[in-house]
Amino acid sequence: MTQSDLDRAVAAATGESVSTISRRGFVLLTPDLVERDPLVVDWDALEIDRVALFE
Repeated sequence: MTQSDLDRAVAAATGESVSTISRRGFVLLTPDLVERDPLVVDWDALEIDRVALFE
């Protein structure tokens, strides 16, 4: 299935236009999933850095 085939199929299923679906970035899933580390913020460390700027 090509990207345009996927966009048309999702558009048909959702009632959205193909251009809208294309902009939303739907992609085919592959069997080789990439596990990523979660994006987190250490708010305590960030606060320490910010307070240091005002001392």
